[in-house]
Amino acid sequence: QVQVVESGGGLVQAGGSLRLSCAASGRTFRYHMGWFRQPPGKEREFVAFINWSGDTTDYADSAKGRFTISRDSATNTISLQMNSLRPEDTARYYCAADLKMDSSGNYYLGGFGSWGQGIQVTVSS
Repeated sequence: QVQVVESGGGLVQAGGSLRLSCAASGRTFRYHMGWFRQPPGKEREFVAFINWSGDTTDYADSAKGRFTISRDSATNTISLQMNSLRPEDTARYYCAADLKMDSSGNYYLGGFGSWGQGIQVTVSS
């Protein structure tokens, strides 16, 4: 199993930026990774995906044009650069490793995958 730990969250004003990082350890070989978030009172939702080599990315509509996911395969880390933040971006953000896609186009964890504990991002208006 792979383990992931998020860092870099915090409080920011609307229009500002934050950069989240996720460090993976354990079984990390060629894992696709990504970010999800859970707003207050809502279900967890997909934010961004990056494949194992870093040459394919995917974003939720809410993130396109504002967020950028990247990875450093040598250190088994991924990052999420979040710009032009809005109050509706307020959520607990979760890193995920060993992401796969089902037949409906939804991402899920593979057998050796893992969620991080999550990190809070709060955007004030």
